[in-house]
Amino acid sequence: MFTEVQRVRSLSQHPRLFVVVLLCAVLFNERLLIAQLGSAKPEQTEHRILKMDDAKFNDWLSRWEKEIIREKGQRYCQSEMGEEIGWLMMPFLKGFYYGYLVTADTRWVDMLVNCTDAWIKRAVIEPDGYLGWPKIGAAGTDIDNLDNFRADSLLGEAMALRFVVLMSDAILKIPALRERYDAKARNYVKFSEQIFNKWNERGAWRSTEGDGMITVVLPYGIGQKADHWTRGYESRNAPGNGFSHQHNKANLVACWLLAMYDATGKAVYRERAEKWFRLMKSRMKPKDDDMYEIWNYWQPAGAWDYRFLFVPKHWIGVHPKAGYYDIDVDAIVTAYEHRIIFDSEDIMRLARTALSEKRYWEALVPYNDEIQYIFEANQKPDSWHGLSATPWYLALQVQLQCGNQVSNSPTESYQLAGCRPPR
Repeated sequence: MFTEVQRVRSLSQHPRLFVVVLLCAVLFNERLLIAQLGSAKPEQTEHRILKMDDAKFNDWLSRWEKEIIREKGQRYCQSEMGEEIGWLMMPFLKGFYYGYLVTADTRWVDMLVNCTDAWIKRAVIEPDGYLGWPKIGAAGTDIDNLDNFRADSLLGEAMALRFVVLMSDAILKIPALRERYDAKARNYVKFSEQIFNKWNERGAWRSTEGDGMITVVLPYGIGQKADHWTRGYESRNAPGNGFSHQHNKANLVACWLLAMYDATGKAVYRERAEKWFRLMKSRMKPKDDDMYEIWNYWQPAGAWDYRFLFVPKHWIGVHPKAGYYDIDVDAIVTAYEHRIIFDSEDIMRLARTALSEKRYWEALVPYNDEIQYIFEANQKPDSWHGLSATPWYLALQVQLQCGNQVSNSPTESYQLAGCRPPR
């Protein structure tokens, strides 16, 4: 019989097998922990993700590792402000997070920590005492001249913090990581809570009809010295002021809230996300053929979204950029995995819609063989998109090898990270 040393030596000769065994052990322990906490699971269906070819797995992993290192994401961590914090930093933070889940290599944790620390270090203290990263054009829209203000971006901060919080939650639940990164992870979660408080106090969430809620961009900014507000701060919540986020942006903020709920257990984060998803679902129109109409990119949420004579501030219709809808569906699946608003019928309806409309939303990969096949056939593991999508998919494959995929839902084996793996 093998001694423990012989077992380790044998596994070390097969690196991928060693990683799978290690991750299986981690995930098994985490499943026991989460069961003790009484975490909810989505209802189960029969679908099960298909196994990827081993040679392709290794090729994708190798090409992804080279690309994410070559891209030198640290330059974005050291420079981006406003909304670009999300669009340019998030792919790396997400990649580092899933890179760890795929390989169990703490260098990816270190890269996430280095990026996050460089970002936080650059923050300025704003007039209300909170930290921020203001820039002109942070709103990402010229509605109400919002891009003329030097301001922070709730969206950018939420996009980055989502994966910082997910990694922190994993650290605090995995003993080997907690021993090394415990203080760092707790500080990150606390910091994320402070950012939530900042935006909550500034009035970034508004209630809507039907017990919904949406995030808004407000018409004020910060002076060049960051020691005073521009005109408009005191009246930011007056009737008519503010502009509701487009669906993709509101969905990204809601996913951060769900990560915060998973990490802290505080109901306020789940309740805010649930109210948004209630509004989101109300805007999705089922068709008689068990599919959805492609929903609008933006819709008015309240009186603040109209100009004189009830003219909407923004056009209403389907956006030509299909990627925005990928973001929406990822958030919907994340809500479903948290048993919030959406159910398995919605997921199957979305899958039928994706195939009919040839949109092939990636978040549905674990739910439909054809969408999974199309993803594998078209994904470039060493592309910009692949920085985050490649390790996400490889993490699903590691999970499959661990035997932890219960039916079609990856939630259970990823509870160590507090959330179903987002797109």
